[in-house]
Amino acid sequence: MITKVSRREFLAGAAVAGATLTLGCHFEADAGRLIAADAPTLAPNAFLTIQSDGRILITVNKTEMGQGVRTALPMLVAEELDADWSQVAAETASFDPSKYGFQRTGGSGSIRGAWEPLRRTGATARAMLVEAAARRWNVPAAECRTSNSFVIHPTEAAKKLGYGELVADAAALPVPDAKAVKLKEPKDFKLIGQRVARYDNPAIVTGRAVYGLDVRLPGMRFATLLHPPAFGGKAKQVDDGAAKAVPGVEKVLLTDRGVAVVATNTWAAFEGAKKLRVTWDDGPNAALSSAAIRAMFAEKAKAPGDAARQDGDFEAAFAKAAKTLEAEYEAPFLHHATLEPQNCTARVTAERCEIWAPTQFPNFVMDEARRITGLDAGRIKIHVTLLGGGFGRRIEADYAADAIEVAKRLDGAPVQVTWTREEDMRQGWYRPASLHIVKGGLSPDGQPVALLHRLVAPSILGQRQSDGGKGVDRGAMSGIATMPYSVPNFRAEYVRANTGVPIGFWRAVFDSQNAFVQESFLDELAHAAKADPVAFRLRLLDKSPRLKNALEIAANAADWGKPLPKGRARGVAAHASFGAFCAQVAEVSVEDDALRVHRIVCAMDVGTVINPSQVEAQIEGSIAFALSAALYGAMTIEKGRVVQSNFNDYPLLRVSEMPKVDIHLVKGAEAPSGAGEPALPPTAPAVCNALFALTGKRIRRLPIELDA
Repeated sequence: MITKVSRREFLAGAAVAGATLTLGCHFEADAGRLIAADAPTLAPNAFLTIQSDGRILITVNKTEMGQGVRTALPMLVAEELDADWSQVAAETASFDPSKYGFQRTGGSGSIRGAWEPLRRTGATARAMLVEAAARRWNVPAAECRTSNSFVIHPTEAAKKLGYGELVADAAALPVPDAKAVKLKEPKDFKLIGQRVARYDNPAIVTGRAVYGLDVRLPGMRFATLLHPPAFGGKAKQVDDGAAKAVPGVEKVLLTDRGVAVVATNTWAAFEGAKKLRVTWDDGPNAALSSAAIRAMFAEKAKAPGDAARQDGDFEAAFAKAAKTLEAEYEAPFLHHATLEPQNCTARVTAERCEIWAPTQFPNFVMDEARRITGLDAGRIKIHVTLLGGGFGRRIEADYAADAIEVAKRLDGAPVQVTWTREEDMRQGWYRPASLHIVKGGLSPDGQPVALLHRLVAPSILGQRQSDGGKGVDRGAMSGIATMPYSVPNFRAEYVRANTGVPIGFWRAVFDSQNAFVQESFLDELAHAAKADPVAFRLRLLDKSPRLKNALEIAANAADWGKPLPKGRARGVAAHASFGAFCAQVAEVSVEDDALRVHRIVCAMDVGTVINPSQVEAQIEGSIAFALSAALYGAMTIEKGRVVQSNFNDYPLLRVSEMPKVDIHLVKGAEAPSGAGEPALPPTAPAVCNALFALTGKRIRRLPIELDA
């Protein structure tokens, strides 16, 4: 049972108890190297503080948004420290890159980036504690061992000292070279690989957990904004008389990003916003529509794109193939639909700015705070709260900019800005839409000899550049340029097709749609070759043994090839992303003209599993997220604005629709990969391939429409 202790309580206890041993874990985000704590150009990842009463505080520099980093990252430290887990407390770091380094959370990278540095933090502290005990006993350090927050010397009397008793002595020792400390062998792990309850569970179930919406400060005001409904629009005229008449409404402010209503409570602000009469200038995107975007994609798709990968000679092999297939696939814009709407709390004075933000990238919040307030970073404090859903949406800082700008106009009073669900839905940074041209050629014996995948899509990074960017967007080609199947003549192309729709990072981003196309079209090739879809894939995966193994495990666990009850069918898909390898088999039926997903068998290889319970939760969440998108997800554009407004026209998967999920974690000793996103990409194609096996209808456009 992990103990929840606030930093204030922890440090208060430290003051009473006496000395502490504090060890900083500092590393370069890319290289993952532990370096000197006082290096001016590098920043810490986390801090380990051991108190003289034996309590241990681990500061986490990643945002907790349900993925469990406030449990998994401390587990890495505690494992190498040989700590008593019941004495461990965790906290989220405030934004301070000079102390905590790379604080961005996304891309399923938290565990991958911290795997070695945090273990070395624990191992370094353990070495110091052992040395302190050895000196006190006047024995060689090599003769000592550690267990459960004790240093032990195996004499007849079994000398034993708790970590807390050794803190003062250890703190006086020089810090050893972290690169030289010995890490445990996987066979010696006691904590890593165990099912550990989430650190935040007690606070969440009792309502003590602090999300962005839970922040309360003395004298706080509450606000909401109306933003221009069309992308790139602005307010021309505001009639705020009716809004100001709403009880509780105090001010109506015209801001850089829209019109803000400030009130004594959130609901008064919402009611006031409903009564605003705003005349909008819809700007340059007033005529933008989904139909126009699709037509633009189709026109651009006619010409070859920039090559992201080229093996062999696709054109020559395709021309000579015994059988050829061609198809077009489409994926729509998608919204993140976080259940906690966008919100942020800020307090701004002439000298200081303090922010409480549910953010994945606090550095972006800092950028907005500096821009709006004119203050330097040293006078801006950012507290990172828990997130009620992130999925990439809270990488952006637009909601924080709203709060900072309104706070700047309130003479030092704090304000919490909360968007309505409708504003949240229509002011997003959407997953890009895309069009895919795929072509394949088979040999006389049914082997794929030629494959083309041309992606036509906007560039997330390119839309932030004045010229829209040039060349191949490697992020957009994720899962295509890295296609794992052995096809001798393969060409991957990218056609840049930016639009006026704001786009951003969404769970599994382009892998989420590229896998749908790749795995669906591979299924088309398998059926054209009259081959079993699993066997067809396995023959092509000799160069990706981990994905091949995951596919074999999933197929066997799903009883692939064995008969199902009448009216049901199975489909398969496999994909590698974020360093992980995932295969899924979906079992579906069509009942009352509606698709029903009964079961998904998922085998995933993430290398070393830190906490199986967390990985399983991430897999289940990814599958639910993927099914919501596959069955319902589509943001449509008319007159330069989003049509959808709430969950009535952008529904999420219901509990009653969630299939049974059978999870098989592949055992491996490799360094851990990401786990928050890799299970999402195979879900849609596995379901669509099962639907084809059942009905003969091939789904090439999402969301799934049975009667299209």
